[in-house]
Amino acid sequence: MRFTRVTELLSAVSRPTLSLEFYPPKDLVGFGVLGGAIERMKPVRTDFASCTYGAGGSRRDFSLAALELLLKMGFSPVIAHLTCVGSSRADLEETVARIHALGIRNIMALRGDPPQGEAAFVPAAGGFAHASDLVRLVKSLRPDMDVGVAGYPECHPESPDVASDIARLKGKVDAGADFVTTQLFYDTDAFLRFRQRAVAAGVAVPILAGLMPPTSLKGIERAVALSRVTVPDALRKALSEAADPEETGLAWLEGQIERLVREGVAGIHLYILNRARPLLHPRLARALSLLRGNSIA
Repeated sequence: MRFTRVTELLSAVSRPTLSLEFYPPKDLVGFGVLGGAIERMKPVRTDFASCTYGAGGSRRDFSLAALELLLKMGFSPVIAHLTCVGSSRADLEETVARIHALGIRNIMALRGDPPQGEAAFVPAAGGFAHASDLVRLVKSLRPDMDVGVAGYPECHPESPDVASDIARLKGKVDAGADFVTTQLFYDTDAFLRFRQRAVAAGVAVPILAGLMPPTSLKGIERAVALSRVTVPDALRKALSEAADPEETGLAWLEGQIERLVREGVAGIHLYILNRARPLLHPRLARALSLLRGNSIA
């Protein structure tokens, strides 16, 4: 059965889902590379996919083109990311309309990071300062769309403390968010603590665990540089001493997936950076098979 909304899928299955996150290429050559990677991923049965967002001009157009490619290559549901960066309310309304016209019924509503070189986020004229405002806008414009929001197992970099961060998440859910996808994490205990606090605060929507394959120490340090994400000492040591860092990192990811499944996670969302290789590595076959219906054929 095919679904268009993520909540329809989540309510229809009694197992953790598997989803992938892509980013839009910068040129036509990149689209060819992305299409080839997706083709190689087909043996892995995924439930849905999302694509990140580039604000303004050609970057926005490339984001929409990448969404069209995901639809063309068989992903359903598809989640379109949307941020407040550099956009007025009118700009956001137009983009929501374009996403809806593609047949997509899911938006990941994000405030977005400050533009490169700027220390603080400043909303565009007539724009929004918070993701909760964007959630309300999408829901008011398109009640038939699901809206996802971000969660931060180790706190958003701008949050003064854990309680404030959880309160902000609750505010996004109260604004109408239908599900939560977390920032990447390598400390599974951090996710479990976060989920427990969120549920205790009244967050009653599915929480999907965001994971990124840790295939090199340099790569993960670059990925977490501007966040509060911690790299456990055991993982750092294993990668620094490994003869095959990719094998070692994917063994860590395998352990994360296995434990999250045992703990009843709603879904696994993989930040794969448009690369098929980690997803197809034999190391992950058994872990992915725990997501019933998502085994490698």
